[in-house]
Amino acid sequence: MMTDTYLQALLGGMLLGLGASLLMLANGKIAGISGITHQALRSLTSSPSGWRWCFLVGLIVAPLLVAPFGLTLPDAIPGSMWVLAAGGLLVGIGTRVGSGCTSGHGICGIGRLSKRSIVATLTFMATAIATVTVTRHLL
Repeated sequence: MMTDTYLQALLGGMLLGLGASLLMLANGKIAGISGITHQALRSLTSSPSGWRWCFLVGLIVAPLLVAPFGLTLPDAIPGSMWVLAAGGLLVGIGTRVGSGCTSGHGICGIGRLSKRSIVATLTFMATAIATVTVTRHLL
């Protein structure tokens, strides 16, 4: 039912906001996935950062924990592996160029009223809208 989809999105958004707020209050850190992943991988050769690894493991384990309650991820992602790999590469480049990802800018930055994050999020959204328009309606 469509109402269930909206309720799941609302609950998910509230949990993201709560998690980002708790991370900021407890550690003074921004919950930007690209930055957390980058620093976690850097910690393999430098100082330890256990909380980052716990955060990343939580991203993987959380869907498994909520699956018994009927909350699931899509079973399949449309597109070839090449398209997905190219998209992932472009997203990775974009996070470096944009000094952060959608979670860091969109969730945390806007919550802190960062002008840079507001502009970055508007850019993400405009690009996503243009991409969907071209791929679903023009091609």
